[in-house]
Amino acid sequence: MTYTLLGADGRPYESAVPGRLGGYRRGRIYGRLDCPSALRAIADGGYMAHRVFFADEATARAAGYRPCAVCLPDRYREWKNG
Repeated sequence: MTYTLLGADGRPYESAVPGRLGGYRRGRIYGRLDCPSALRAIADGGYMAHRVFFADEATARAAGYRPCAVCLPDRYREWKNG
C-alpha cells in the first residue's frame, strides 16, 4: 500500500509509510492525526477534500504550514511569537 504525503516543496509524493501529521490545505495548518478540532471538521464533512499528510513537522513547516493551536498549543505559541 502507498500513501500520498506532501513534501517540503508542497508537492505530493508517494510513500510506503503513512504520514504522522495531518493538515488542512485551505488553512495551511498541520496537527496530530487525533486532533479534536480536525476530527470534528471531518465528522461535519467537507474537510476531507482539503486534507493532506506530512511525514514530520519539519516538512510541514517547510511546506508553509503552521501548527494547530488546539492539538499543538506549545508549538503554535512558538510559531505565533516568531
